[in-house]
Parts: sequence; structure tokens; C-alpha cells
Amino acid sequence: MRFLGNIEAKIDAKGRAFLPATFRKVLQAGGEERLILRKDVFQPCLVLYPESVWNEQMDLMRSKLNRWNKQHQEVFRKFVSEVEVLVLDGNGRFLIPKRYQRMADIEQDVKFTGMGDTIEIWSAQKAEDEQLSAEDFGQALEELMGGDVL
Repeated sequence: MRFLGNIEAKIDAKGRAFLPATFRKVLQAGGEERLILRKDVFQPCLVLYPESVWNEQMDLMRSKLNRWNKQHQEVFRKFVSEVEVLVLDGNGRFLIPKRYQRMADIEQDVKFTGMGDTIEIWSAQKAEDEQLSAEDFGQALEELMGGDVL
């Protein structure tokens, strides 16, 4: 499953958004019906996980955490308790609950960003503010990828 690209959209007064058609097609091709919504751990955006991707993340996280370690349990609890399970309606819409809109400073204009196996939902303004400049992106990419020669 690969979600790619940026798509600008709006949410309505009730907090409903249309999942972009290109992303809906990827979900349908993968047989996905449910999505998991959570606030990103690092960035001021929301993340939509197809249910199968969420389950893989949960299995990976659980395999790295000890149930009998208090801090591990608190981290796991925090990660899994702040989620919403979503199902698209017949028109491809879903509701972004008010508390999630507040978490990501989302008002009306949003940007959906495909991140491979997940989809980020940004406030349109925050998306612009949080992006690396072209120069910083080039430098970071060089540092991360430039050392290895294939």
C-alpha cells in the first residue's frame, strides 16, 4: 500500500472531510474498510493508518515493549488509547472529531499528505510552516543518503 502526494481539501462545519479519491482507490485495492486516526507523535498533524498497517505497528510495538515494565506499559497505553476508528461513509467522507481538530490546529483548509503506508492530515497553514526548505531538505538528504555508494 503506497499513498503518495499532497492534496489540498476543506472540512465542512461538522468536521467532515472527503478522503481524496486517489487515496480511497489505494484503500479499496488493499481491501481496507477501517482507518485508525491518531495525533502524530512528533508533528502537529493527524495520521490515518489503514487498519492492517495499524495492526502491524501494534504488533511491532508490543514486541519491543515489556508488559511488566511500568514505563513500557505507559508508553503503549498512551499510544493506543488516543485513537479513533473511522469508516468512510458512502461518499468517501469521514469525521475528524473536534478534539483532533484542536490537536492539529485544523480549521477548514487541510492538506492530505501520502506518507507511504499512512496518510497525514495537516492544517494547510501548519503544513507550510513545518516543511523543510529546499536547501535544508537537500542537505538532510545528502547527510542521510550520501555516504553509501551502491
